[in-house]
Amino acid sequence: MTLTPQELAQACADSMWAQDEATNGLGMVLQSVAPGQAVITMKVMRDMTNGLKTCHGGFIFTLADSAFAFACNTYNQRTVAQMAQITFLAPGFEGDVLTASARKIWKQGRSGIYDIQVTNQSGQPVAEFRGHSRTVKGTHLPDMSKE
Repeated sequence: MTLTPQELAQACADSMWAQDEATNGLGMVLQSVAPGQAVITMKVMRDMTNGLKTCHGGFIFTLADSAFAFACNTYNQRTVAQMAQITFLAPGFEGDVLTASARKIWKQGRSGIYDIQVTNQSGQPVAEFRGHSRTVKGTHLPDMSKE
């Protein structure tokens, strides 16, 4: 059975989602996935705010990192973050719905670069995240070429 690139991306995302306790535990929602792309949303809850009553940067980073993970794992090759950095542009507040939109910038061999933009419900930028990925041993789905 041969899957289209979109079907493969969705099947990999479904496999990962079922096992991702952190992303699910924070109430994130996978809105869409495509080869090299993913969009995830998260509502900022009271227990995600810091002493300034803004969303703690660690939660914004985690949202962006989750979108990064889903985007770079759309090719049925287990892939991890090798390095990531974030620039915070504006605060998030309790009740905001943040959206992390990830897209592949470059991929060759075992390495990739992905940019993730985090915006609020009004489309205003909250953060810019860049992640470098590295493939590791293993796949998300069984080898379908043997069927």
